[in-house]
Amino acid sequence: MDINLFDFYLPESQIAQSPSPVRDECRLMAIDRENKSFEHKKFSDILAYLKPGDVLVRNNTKVIPARLIGEKVATHGHVEVLLLKQLEGDTWEALVGNAHSVRVGSVLSFGNGELTCTCVEVLPEGIRHVEFHYQGIFLEVLEHLGKMPLPPYIKKQISNNDDYQTVYAKVPGSAAAPTAGFHFTAELFEKIRAMGVEVVDVTLNIGLGTFRPVKVQDTKDHIMHSEFFQMSKDAAERLNLAKQEGRRIIAVGTTSVRTLESVYAKYGAFQETAEDTSIFIEPGYHYRAIDALITNFHLPKSTLVMLVSAFMGRKWTLSCYEEAVRQGYRFFSFGDAMFIYGNYDYSKNLDD
Repeated sequence: MDINLFDFYLPESQIAQSPSPVRDECRLMAIDRENKSFEHKKFSDILAYLKPGDVLVRNNTKVIPARLIGEKVATHGHVEVLLLKQLEGDTWEALVGNAHSVRVGSVLSFGNGELTCTCVEVLPEGIRHVEFHYQGIFLEVLEHLGKMPLPPYIKKQISNNDDYQTVYAKVPGSAAAPTAGFHFTAELFEKIRAMGVEVVDVTLNIGLGTFRPVKVQDTKDHIMHSEFFQMSKDAAERLNLAKQEGRRIIAVGTTSVRTLESVYAKYGAFQETAEDTSIFIEPGYHYRAIDALITNFHLPKSTLVMLVSAFMGRKWTLSCYEEAVRQGYRFFSFGDAMFIYGNYDYSKNLDD
């Protein structure tokens, strides 16, 4: 599909630069994809759209301070590194700024040598495999030297790293946050569970695949970068039971979607697994794992807008986005939320 089919007008003033002071007091657009209608609410009102037996699936990944700023040992030139994925031991896949001068054998230093790394493999588009050298525990060194890897449209570094974590973040390893989860509080989860809604955790470590921009004209030429995910035996069993009993599976965020759909597309059911996924969801895709979706408002021409368009139709997605702009909703990572529910005929997806 032509990438321009997923473009829309967004004033820069509506790109949220800071989180909502109270997480569940942000705005919520509740969208019925079956009847093509919507309501304007606040996020805590999501309780009215949930029902006993629903299964809420969230990505419990934890963002690490994956942005490192240092120098090239040989030239003392500035270097910036974004950790994407741990490969094995102390070897990581990383996105390196001004990477043309970082070759195999190049040594980079951070914090006056407290942390160094050696380039062990060169890949296209600024990707490098690097092996780290340090004393102590790597994540503790990273907490001391690294910065939270905020998206480029957020202009100011946050003062509290917890603002860029979900309240249920547990498994370290992501270079970005599963931002649809920002709107939940511990108290809201207590109310959700009290009404008979199950909460199931999966893990997808967010890397380049989720936020990499689309640079091709035809979306079929876009290649997703792989990301590691895992689903426990308990999660798989609970999700399979929900499917058998006809209960709704509601994904919190696009990374939960990609985890659930990756498993179901490959195995025809949910099952315990730990592997990589490079699933790319665009209109024409038939969802099999999920029934409803909680998500933020995404970038124009992004893979995330395509994923939402595949869930409720491209034209209706853009209509909802236009309404959100008119109503002054806040966009992107620290912005407001959508809850998309209702039945949908996927055979009409490419025409919608």
